[in-house]
Amino acid sequence: MKIVDLSRELYHRAPTYPGHPPIIHGIWKNHDDAFVESGNVYGLASMFISMPDHAGTHIDAPRHFGKHGIPINEYPLENCIVPGICIDLRHIAPRAEITPADLQAAVQQSGASVPRDGTVLLCTGHHARTFPHKEYATDNSGVNVAATEWLVRQGVVHFGIDSMRPGPMGDVNLMVHKACLELGITHIESLCNLEALLGQGPFTFVGLPLKMREGTASPIRAVAVFDML
Repeated sequence: MKIVDLSRELYHRAPTYPGHPPIIHGIWKNHDDAFVESGNVYGLASMFISMPDHAGTHIDAPRHFGKHGIPINEYPLENCIVPGICIDLRHIAPRAEITPADLQAAVQQSGASVPRDGTVLLCTGHHARTFPHKEYATDNSGVNVAATEWLVRQGVVHFGIDSMRPGPMGDVNLMVHKACLELGITHIESLCNLEALLGQGPFTFVGLPLKMREGTASPIRAVAVFDML
C-alpha cells in the first residue's frame, strides 16, 4: 500500500482565506515546566490551536453554501473514503476559468475514467507555483458553474483543487459555491502535492473531517492511497 499526503501543514500564522481569522498555534505547557509541576517526576508537553473551520486543507460542508445545508458533523462519512482520479490542468492560466471542455480533455489525457460516487482532484499547479506567497490568495484558476455541472453529470460526490477556492476569485467562485449547494455536491480546497498523483492512475481518496457541531467546514488529513487492502 502506498500513501501520498495531499494536505497542507498547519502552523502559526499559516495562510488563511482573506478576511478569515488567522491560525494561532502555540505552546500551552512545555516539558520543563510540566516536569517541575509534577515534583520532577514527569513532564507532559501540550500545545493549543485556534483557527477558522476553513483553515488549511479542508472540506466545505453544505452549511457553508446555505443555511439549510447540513453542517460538517452530519456530512456522510461514506463520501470521505471514495475512489478518485487526478487530472492535469497546469496549462490553464492564472485566474482563468476551467471549462467543461478543459475537464473532458484532461480526463481523456489521464487515461482513466471519472469514478461514479467518487472524486476528481484538479491539479492546477497553483500551490506549487505560489505557496506561501501573496499570489496564493488571489491568482488561482478554477472551475466555472458549467464545469461544476459537468462534474456532477459524471456522478462525483465532490471534487478537490490545490487552491483556496474552487473557482477563480470573484463572482465566478461565489456562483460555484451556490451551484454546489443546488447540485448536491461539495468540494475540497487547499490540497497540495497533487503533482505526485499525475500519471499514477486511480486511487482511494481519504479525507475525514473533524466532528465539529454546526461546522461550515473542517480541516482534513487528505491522502491518496494506492493498492488499498
